[in-house]
Amino acid sequence: MQLPKIVIPKKYLKIGAWVLGIFILLLISIGAVAYSKREALLKKMVAKAIAKADKDFGLNVKIASFGFEGMSSVHMSGISVVPKDRDTLTTISDITIGVKIWPLIFGDVKLSAIDLNHGKLNVVMRDTLTNIDFILKRKKKDSTTTTNKVALSEIASNLLNQVFYKIPDDMVVKDFVMGLNDNDTAFVKFNTTIATIDGGNLQSTIKVNDTAAIWHLNGKLNPGSKKLNVMLFAEGKKVELPYLERKLQTKINFDTVKTEMKDASFSGSDYRIVGSWSIKNLLINQKRISADDIIVPDAKIEADMIIGENFVCLDSTSTVYLRDAYIHPYLKYTLSPHKIYEMKLNAQEQDAQAIFSSFPVGLFESLEGIKVQGKLKYSLDFYLDTSIPDSVKFSSTLTPSNFKVLQWGKTDLQKINSDFIYTPYEYGKPMRNITIGPSNPNFTRLENISPNFKNALLTAEDPSFFRHKGFVEESIRKSIAVNFKEKKFKRGGSTISMQLVKNVFLSRKKTLVRKAEEILIVWLIENNRLVSKARMLEVYFNIIEMGNNVYGIGEASRYYFGKSPAELNIGESIFLANIVPKPKAALYKFMSNGGLKEYLLPYFRFIGGTMARRGLTPADSAGYGFYDVRLREGLRQYLLPDSTVIDTASVDVDEDGMITPEGMNDKSKSLFDRLFGSSKKDTVTKVQPGQDTVKTRKQLRQERREERRRQREKNG
Repeated sequence: MQLPKIVIPKKYLKIGAWVLGIFILLLISIGAVAYSKREALLKKMVAKAIAKADKDFGLNVKIASFGFEGMSSVHMSGISVVPKDRDTLTTISDITIGVKIWPLIFGDVKLSAIDLNHGKLNVVMRDTLTNIDFILKRKKKDSTTTTNKVALSEIASNLLNQVFYKIPDDMVVKDFVMGLNDNDTAFVKFNTTIATIDGGNLQSTIKVNDTAAIWHLNGKLNPGSKKLNVMLFAEGKKVELPYLERKLQTKINFDTVKTEMKDASFSGSDYRIVGSWSIKNLLINQKRISADDIIVPDAKIEADMIIGENFVCLDSTSTVYLRDAYIHPYLKYTLSPHKIYEMKLNAQEQDAQAIFSSFPVGLFESLEGIKVQGKLKYSLDFYLDTSIPDSVKFSSTLTPSNFKVLQWGKTDLQKINSDFIYTPYEYGKPMRNITIGPSNPNFTRLENISPNFKNALLTAEDPSFFRHKGFVEESIRKSIAVNFKEKKFKRGGSTISMQLVKNVFLSRKKTLVRKAEEILIVWLIENNRLVSKARMLEVYFNIIEMGNNVYGIGEASRYYFGKSPAELNIGESIFLANIVPKPKAALYKFMSNGGLKEYLLPYFRFIGGTMARRGLTPADSAGYGFYDVRLREGLRQYLLPDSTVIDTASVDVDEDGMITPEGMNDKSKSLFDRLFGSSKKDTVTKVQPGQDTVKTRKQLRQERREERRRQREKNG
């Protein structure tokens, strides 16, 4: 079927032509007037910008000369920017900037060209002040002014647009120096001797600290399509970051790093950024992460980032590659109406050896060189709504398929099945060698240890030891909730399996890597039944620290009570279970007559009552042997007078026996410092008998309440 022709009367065509002609003529007239007055307009705009910089940010901006070159280019010379009462931030000898006319009509400033000769950008830090403080300065707003909340997706889009708008089609930069002077203790300088953009091709040569290295940042830029692909590398050596090494005692270097942005656009109301980031032969040395160099030969992330109205998310379509292994991460941070943290990790079933071989060199020292067969898959699910932390979700599962260890790496994880030498450490130094076997007179077989002690310690430390496979997810989940609410590390989630692995197989240096290695070794031992539960418990009982240079139940039972482990009664067993978290504070818990201090009675009733409900000991309303515990005569001479106030609850003892009066819970410290200690020398005290500590008002009030309660019970 043929459509009928649409015939427009000539009268309307003439009217349209006249309107279009008038519009074009009007544009030409406006352009001509603007062109004739552009110098005056430019002068006015520059003066306004200088005044605004001074008023809003305290910047003294000077421009020796400026003016138009051609239709859309502005040339300036003798530029300086000096923040008030700070060091000079920027100087530029000569710069020409060209803008695109068509976007400018619609209010968008897009650069077409930049030609810069001889410039400096110098960031100076002096104590707590810097010459870029003005960036954080906010213009005061009238309290009556209301503003509409802007979605994060809009903010991300606008910021990214501004970045790409400032990438010119053509660029020539010569001799531009960027420097950072940090309190005269750490300094770095980058001198861009030449950088060009020609047809989207980026080429640059950058001298680092004059003669230390020559870097190149090369690649392809397509700002109109929001795409880029750039790579950073050094001539004849690795890219090194000496500033980090001097400032943060962190050594980082790599061969190449590459980043690619493939797309950035709205998907509905969300803003989506798709790209990748990869690095070759990355080396990291940071004592809080690992004691040794960590080398990542090949790593890459294919990232799919989604930014919504109130959240930022790395979508599960993203993939992280380490050599031949890969995992799909999902990370989401919701800002409002309250903060929510979400993390999911999903590694599909893949070759187990490929996974172990993908671990960075130096990451897991004990497992380097291990040979395995079969397949593994992994999943983790974490969700924390900060408004209801008790509802935190946590699950972690590593699932094997025909998995088997063919050859051990540096450490034989089955060595504890036979006699071996255990070396305890304190303050990073070895104490003495202890033989875990019959040749040691203090070594005690599991069957020769009193059931009272076995049951008391398991009840206090790890009730499900014989049922779990190394981890108790519910315990970890509760620990996360408690620690989040307390804003400090108040509760741990370690099982006996984890404590055993930490002490027997790993170094005593507290690092993030050591914790990850501990978890992996526990999984290998428990899930592959490398060591029986009974043997694990036997070794644990014989190496556990239970006082100053007192290790194992054999030494502890004789040291405190002059008994063999088989003779321990219920009260003595509960006491020994009580001191495991703080073994060096054990003697503070006794009165001068050798009896226990009254504040321990509730603990005895709790642990004893729990054991009684489980049928592990008879019910005892008197306190489950509390009043029968007596320190042996030979140790009583070291006890303090009963009048001495010792607050063992106010000191925190870390896993290596380090005690600080205020503990590692100092809220003034960062999370990193609370985990691994400050880079500065912290005051560390090893508490010995005779040393006193000060109680807080809260603790004194608690004691008075407890005393009144005991008096009421006494009076009926």
